[in-house]
Formats: sequence, C-alpha cells, structure tokens
Amino acid sequence: MRVEIWSDIACPWCYVGKARFEKALDAFPHRDEVEVVHRSFELDPGRAKGDVQPVITMLTKKYGMSAAQAQAGEDNLGTQAAAEGLAYRTRDRDHGNTFDMHRLLHLAKARGRQDELIGIFYRANFAEEATVFGDDERLVELAVAAGLDADEARAVLADPAAYADDVRADEREAAELGANGVPFFVLDRTYGVSGAQPAEVFAQALAQAWGERPQLTLVQGEDAEACGPDGCAVPQDR
Repeated sequence: MRVEIWSDIACPWCYVGKARFEKALDAFPHRDEVEVVHRSFELDPGRAKGDVQPVITMLTKKYGMSAAQAQAGEDNLGTQAAAEGLAYRTRDRDHGNTFDMHRLLHLAKARGRQDELIGIFYRANFAEEATVFGDDERLVELAVAAGLDADEARAVLADPAAYADDVRADEREAAELGANGVPFFVLDRTYGVSGAQPAEVFAQALAQAWGERPQLTLVQGEDAEACGPDGCAVPQDR
C-alpha cells in the first residue's frame, strides 16, 4: 500500500501531522508493506528566495492578526508539538521560500533518503536556531546529514531547473486531488486525510484502506511449468 503525503517545510501542522501519522504507522500490523512518499506543496510559492522574515511578522501581514495573536498561535503549536515529543521554537523563527528544499527532497527521493531529509528539514526549521532560509550551504549541510552527497546537493541548488518540474508536477496533482491545504495524506489513491489528525484517525484510515485493497483473482487454466523455491520444472520430452 502506498501513502502519499503532500506537505511544506514551512507548515507547522505538517511537522506535527507527520509525527501523528508515524505513530499510527508504527503500530500498524502491515507497517513493512506500506510505502510512504512525500510530495511537494508550497504555502508561499510567490515569495522570492531572498525574502526572509520573522514568522510573527509574516503572520501579522498575511492574516491581519496582531502580534499578540500570532504569538499565541505559535505558543499553541509549541504545546501541540511537545505532546508528540517534538521540539518547537515558539520565538525567533524565520519564514521564507521553500522551493529549493522541495527540489532537494526530490533528489533525496531518487537516492532513497527522502524520509530522512524531510525529517531533518522539519527539525532544522522548527527546533534549531540557525535558519534554513536564504543559505544554500545550510541546506547542503542538512542534505549531507540525511546521507546525500554534498557536491550533488550543491549542483541541484546551483541549477534552478533541477527537479523543478517534479515539484510543479506534485503541486498540480495536489490541485487535481482537491488539496488546498497541507498536510494532505492520500492512501492508495482511494482515501484522503486532510490536516494533522490524531493518530487514531490515521490508524483507522490505514486499516480501512488496507482492508479494501483489491484481492488478486487467479484465472484457472491447465497446469503449466513454473519456477518455485525448489527450482524450475524442466519439460520432459514426450
């Protein structure tokens, strides 16, 4: 079974939702038969790469709330994250463009290190002091921590076209599926789960999607030669 997760590194509920989903997945009896794929979604795609500002400033400008309201929201997110065992800095975080991080996540997917990199990006953005925005060498450092090659990561960041089409394809697909916010979880292209739901909801969705997977129907015919654990049957001359 495949689970696809549309998310953005700048999305705090994606950070929390990933932890809740993984809690359900770890307890799922068929855990080893579930493939998880992370898909790209930008919450602020029009922001220039060099346009980095404090989260509180972004929230007040984008949503018209007061600084006190924005800070209260961050404090609430910190509480929600702590309940999932996640570190969360409620003060002095930055916000910026995430396109390059999504491009590196597609590189990581090609190298089999996607889940490692997205986890490192989340922790770096929400729990660490150094910003993840506007500094390519910081992104290279994080990519290396996930097991990627430093020179290959630098080459991707130096080429604006590298994996750009993959990011845009993910975003178009999200729109086609009706996802206008993240996190958005799609199970076997049959069930969708929107938002950072409790682990119990994810557990129910996993069980339901697994139980409704189509079963293989064998077409009956005459016995034919085949290979098995003991080797291959060799046709005898008649």
